Order: sequence, then structure tokens, then C-alpha cells
Amino acid sequence: MHTLSNNKTWALITGASSGFGEEFARQYAAQGHSLILVARRKDRLEKLAESLRPRHPVEVLVEAVDLSDLESVRQLHRRVQDRGITIDVMINNAGYGLQQGFQDTNLPEALGMVQLDITSLTAVTHLFAADMRNRGRGKILLVASLLAYVSVEGFAVYSAAKAYVLRLGEALHREMRRDGITVTTLCPGISDTGFAEAARMQVSPELKLLMMKPEPVVRAGIRALNHGRMSVVPGLANKIMALFIRATPRSLHQAVFAKVMNPILPNTKKS
Repeated sequence: MHTLSNNKTWALITGASSGFGEEFARQYAAQGHSLILVARRKDRLEKLAESLRPRHPVEVLVEAVDLSDLESVRQLHRRVQDRGITIDVMINNAGYGLQQGFQDTNLPEALGMVQLDITSLTAVTHLFAADMRNRGRGKILLVASLLAYVSVEGFAVYSAAKAYVLRLGEALHREMRRDGITVTTLCPGISDTGFAEAARMQVSPELKLLMMKPEPVVRAGIRALNHGRMSVVPGLANKIMALFIRATPRSLHQAVFAKVMNPILPNTKKS
């Protein structure tokens, strides 16, 4: 049985019940950080916590929170403060997406993406960054997407939301470094995290070839954050795609991404 370290550093990870969030928890625990795991699904968080505690000399706390509810976000922040916990690293990973035509997406689903991917992320960042600013130190990683760089048919709301995350992170990188806070944005491509299934996504053969495992994506994010980088696109193929987007007209790269991301385009409804 491990003895808990007296010199604890804390990492708070949202969306920790699966995918990148779960992998961030594993890698930060292995580095000796105590964890606050945040997501809606308490059973999954508890299962992850139970798997980490025997392996690493860290404390793991579970917070079952619906981050789409702003009052729940405020209550989470108050509970962390009341425990006297100092958050050294915040991984703002919670979010979701859907592959569907804009008019074929029901309005609550579209607004739910905006609420979680934009509004809640902004609220969590604002609250915990204020504590870091008061201390004069801290690290924040925002998880965006490669689609933050390109508008994609079938992912209109999701790509727009992730573009917000990227631009927010880039601005905060410069703004907050004056207060001793490092802000880095991680922009992964398609990864084997369960996102495709949850997004009801059509995965083309081309995308399957590009799919990355969560482990190297998370390692790239942590490394970029530790090095104080503004943003990072993990994986050589994804870096090439990002360069392709920057170097070509929108009409070209939007057409290419529409074909790759939507192998079976839905019929357009006509009135």
C-alpha cells in the first residue's frame, strides 16, 4: 500500500470518466499529482479512482457534476475551496460533438454543445484561473480539436465551438502569462476515445488510418503545457493536415474535409 505524499500537487480534470480525461488522470497520477476527477457519471469516476489509488501514492477525489449547469460549476469551485485544495493544473476536457446537418440537429442538442463546449468551459476556466492568479502560478490545458482550424459540413456547431476554445486559449496564453499562469490548447485529430460513437459519426477508411490512441495525444498535451507552448497539434499526420489548412484556400480544404469527414453525405431536405 502506498503512503500519500506530503508535498501534494493537485490536477483537476473535467470529462474524466472516459477518453482523454481518463488518460490524463492516469498519466498525472503516474507523475505523482493528486487528482480531482469531474464528470457526470459517478460510477465511472469511482471505478477509475479505485484503479488509481492502489497504484500511485496520490489522493483521488471524485466529483460527479453536470458541468452544463453553471450553478453546479460554481458549487464545484466552492467545494474545492472549502477543502483548502490548491489546483496546480487544470485540464478542461469536458465537451461533446455530433455529426449531423445543422437543420437536422434538434435545437436542444445544438445548444447543449454550445453550453458545454463553450459556456461551461469558459466558466470553469474563469473560476479556477482566478485562484491561480491570486497565487501567481498555475497551468491550464484547454482541449479543442483539429476541427477548430476548419469549418466542416456536418460538424457546424462542433467545429465552431472548438474554434472558440482555440481562440480563447491563444488569447489567454498571452494574457495570463503575466500572472504566472500557463495556458495551452490541445488540438487533437480523430482519436480512439469513443468520441466517434458518441457523435454518431461516420468513420471513413481515411479517418481510420489517421486515428490516434489517447496515450500519445495526452503525452503531447502535457509536454506542451510543461514547456509553456501556446497550442499543440499531436501526431505527424494531424500536423500535416493543419499545415494543409493554413496553406490552401478555404474552398479547397473545406471540400476535402467535407469528403473525408462525411463519407456518406445525407440528402439535403428541400421545402
